[in-house]
Amino acid sequence: MAEFHYTKDADGIATITWDCPDKSMNVMTYEGLAELNAHVDTALGDDAVKGVIITSGKKDFAGGMDLNVLARQSSGDKGGNPAEGIFNGIMQMHALLRKIELAGMDPKTKKGGKPIVAALPGTAAGIGFELPLACHRIIVADNPKARIGLPEILIGLFPGAGGATRVPRKIGLMAAAPILMEGRMLAPAKMKTTGLIDDVVPADQLITAAKDWINNAKDADLVKPWDIKGYKMPGGAPYTAPGFPMFAGAAVMIHGKTQGAYPAAKALLAAIYEGALVPFDTALKIEARWFTKVMTTPSTAGMIRSLFLNKQALEKGAVRPKDVPDQSVKKIGVLGAGMMGAGIAYVSANAGMEVVLIDATQEAANKGKAHAEGILDEGIKRKKVTDAKKAEVMARMTATTDYAALAGCDLIIEAVFEDPGVKAEVTKKAEAVIPADCIYASNTSTLPISSLATASVRPEQFIGIHFFSPVDKMALVEIIKGAQTGPRAVAKALDYVRQIRKTPIVVNDERFFYANRCIIPYIGEGVRMVQEGIEPALIEHAAKMFGLPLGPLQLNDETSIDLGVKIAKATKAAMGNAYTNDQADEVTFKLFDLGRYGRKTKSGFYDYDENGKRTGIWNGLRENWAQLEDQPEVEEVKLRLAMAQVLEAVRAFEAGVLEDIREGDVGAILGWGFAPWSGGPFSWLDILGAYKAVEICDRMTETYGERFKTPDLLRDLAKTGETFYGRYGNGQSAKAA
Repeated sequence: MAEFHYTKDADGIATITWDCPDKSMNVMTYEGLAELNAHVDTALGDDAVKGVIITSGKKDFAGGMDLNVLARQSSGDKGGNPAEGIFNGIMQMHALLRKIELAGMDPKTKKGGKPIVAALPGTAAGIGFELPLACHRIIVADNPKARIGLPEILIGLFPGAGGATRVPRKIGLMAAAPILMEGRMLAPAKMKTTGLIDDVVPADQLITAAKDWINNAKDADLVKPWDIKGYKMPGGAPYTAPGFPMFAGAAVMIHGKTQGAYPAAKALLAAIYEGALVPFDTALKIEARWFTKVMTTPSTAGMIRSLFLNKQALEKGAVRPKDVPDQSVKKIGVLGAGMMGAGIAYVSANAGMEVVLIDATQEAANKGKAHAEGILDEGIKRKKVTDAKKAEVMARMTATTDYAALAGCDLIIEAVFEDPGVKAEVTKKAEAVIPADCIYASNTSTLPISSLATASVRPEQFIGIHFFSPVDKMALVEIIKGAQTGPRAVAKALDYVRQIRKTPIVVNDERFFYANRCIIPYIGEGVRMVQEGIEPALIEHAAKMFGLPLGPLQLNDETSIDLGVKIAKATKAAMGNAYTNDQADEVTFKLFDLGRYGRKTKSGFYDYDENGKRTGIWNGLRENWAQLEDQPEVEEVKLRLAMAQVLEAVRAFEAGVLEDIREGDVGAILGWGFAPWSGGPFSWLDILGAYKAVEICDRMTETYGERFKTPDLLRDLAKTGETFYGRYGNGQSAKAA
């Protein structure tokens, strides 16, 4: 079925409408590009056509390139030379967009072209904005939900269909930086202030405005600045007095933000810099070459796979029990109105569910509801929420102490203190009034679900739903199956997570589940290095250079040191002689005894000012634990911090706690920010290579201890020469294999 449709009106204005069948958002495919190319040729070759409008048949314009196509290209699954195929494909796009830009005008006089207008009804992202940038006028509907921009950098790419060349040439590098290098998506009015779009008009006047412009366009209106003799880049080219410091500053800014871990950011700046030194058409070829280089980098394939393909598959139910009918939630009860419970209540009400928020006192319940109101008020300040929307959401939420209000709920989420006795008590109270078929979930980060389910009279309907804090901002939800959890409970949890528009992973029940199982060793390894006398700043910077958002010491402060001490004591009591973290405990227990609990007490591994802002690493770390005279290489520190996490991920998969490596990678990136550039722990090990990983593990085991012991599964992959995704990439579990 056609993706682009062509019509011509009685006034000689052709309209090319982008409307991908069976999709809510237009995405560009190579078939679509061929159709668009043919329609542009038709319009330019028809003497009766005096102008062209390119628009959308949907509420938005386009969401970019179909990343499934890019993923197949980057993996080279069509055989041959993937780099050549990518480069040729990009150059075909450049040729089409350049054809639109020149519009049949005489190459010498720049006259005789046909005006081509992009009329955008809503959001335009990626090539959905690069296509309009090649048009002669961009008119956008005044749509409050619309966002315009080039977000490719966020998934490990950069705008490679002319965006990296046209944007800085139009508005200069300084103004282009947040759009290209940070991937900012702006509302139409804000994008207009940048100079990248021309008009914002009422939605019902969009096509009329486009036709009016075509009817009044002159030859000069069609010529882009870079096609005029004597063109100079706004702000200056690299080797000009004003341009040189700007380009030098951009390099520093990129390194500061990425710590050198993301290849796309460096490639983007290189494409802009080199392109600025040559004529426009040569610059497009340079852009294509750098884009090809990025696309053939293993980390790019990993990012696309995890942050788009796998994430999308999980959100669409890749691991949902197939034979269970729809379990969408209509009425939910939330037990516990603290920060977690209040956050859960908010996201549920915001998704259209009726919510009953219960706490021991009415004051506490009201405080939880007020927290949800505060989130909405903040949204109003930022003009992302209307007063009407706030009223609608708040009307769905009831704050009470009365368990009888839970009657009619089809899902309960308990979010009380991490105390088995307290959780058991509220479970019994709730089950006394809820319907017999209601699913009951516990929001817990550490307590075994199978153990908590013993308080339930219906353990097959008992499941874990672990949210990350803050609930309204964190995208991941970890669903934990207990020993007796049935498929309907799993389906209910997954359908609920889909309703609140978050990404789920499903794991089996074992201490710390998956996310915390990997996070705790990461924090522990960082703290252990402090005890060894490794410079704390080296530890923190090494973590960020690997691509982690927070160093282990800062993360410990954020999650609170007293909580870490509590978990350590409970874990030691449960594991006995098998417990091996005494070295790190020496440090955290000392800080605990000093009352340094982290950010919440404005003192921890870091010092803080009276407003809670970090002012630097606490010097007591260096005073209490003597610094090594010979500090380790930064690469060694990075490896220790990385391996502490990824080996736990492998062990979780090996043990069957994690059943799907796709969930392991997506969960790691969204749950605790594991190096997005790598695609996740399993993708990173595939980039490193199993043989190399085993070599590193064996050396580190001998140097640092058994915590780095090579998992049998990893050693087996090294022997066979396989990768994790080669063996398990289609959702196979290690247990099944």
